[in-house]
Amino acid sequence: MPAVFVHGNPETAAVWDLLLAELAPSRSDLVCLSPPGFGAPLPAGFGASRADYRGWLLGELEAFGEPVDLVGHDLGGGHVVNVVLSRPELVRSWVSDALGMYDPGYEWHELARRWRTPGVGEADVAARFGGTAEARTAVLVERGMGRGVAARVAAGQDEAMGRAVLAVYRSAGEPGLGLPLERAAARPGLAILATADHVAGTEAQRRRAAGRAGARVAVLDGLGHWWMTHEPARAAAVLTGFWATLG
Repeated sequence: MPAVFVHGNPETAAVWDLLLAELAPSRSDLVCLSPPGFGAPLPAGFGASRADYRGWLLGELEAFGEPVDLVGHDLGGGHVVNVVLSRPELVRSWVSDALGMYDPGYEWHELARRWRTPGVGEADVAARFGGTAEARTAVLVERGMGRGVAARVAAGQDEAMGRAVLAVYRSAGEPGLGLPLERAAARPGLAILATADHVAGTEAQRRRAAGRAGARVAVLDGLGHWWMTHEPARAAAVLTGFWATLG
């Protein structure tokens, strides 16, 4: 039964490297799936909407032929939730650090608002992904990613990622509205709550959403948005502890 990891924005699968190294001694079935445009080619005709990414992930999971332990971060955490709501039989369990965006009180963070604004978003992604790898690394480190991982992620950032960023954020409606989050309780879930993550919603919003989804909550006190790049051993212990309860 594979453990499948789906990253978010503006990332590549390298964001998981340190965590996977910690998990490798206990699991040999670790798989990373890179959403189109985020470390994988952006195919011609792929709209890069939230619905397109749900369809992409559904197809990838169907190919395994068995339920998986699904782990998502940031936008990837949203893709995970969208899959569990529509096809719970494809997973044995799910983990997401993005549940806060499904609370009615959640508001888009400043960068998301910028990307959703015509003209402003285009200028932002051109500057963000158009510079040197060193400059892109510095931006990621400034925003809180561990330096060693940031350099690997920055190497995969490009113009296609910028286009995907704009498309996926502009396809999303207002956060937290109209989603039947209670359906996620059909499979065991775990909400990662990194207390210094300032784009994932308040702690109260994340706890409320986890409660609606029937998910347990794992608190990573003092860790930020890129929790897996700073204390990977601590994060690995949370995941292995959760998986150990599944039988």
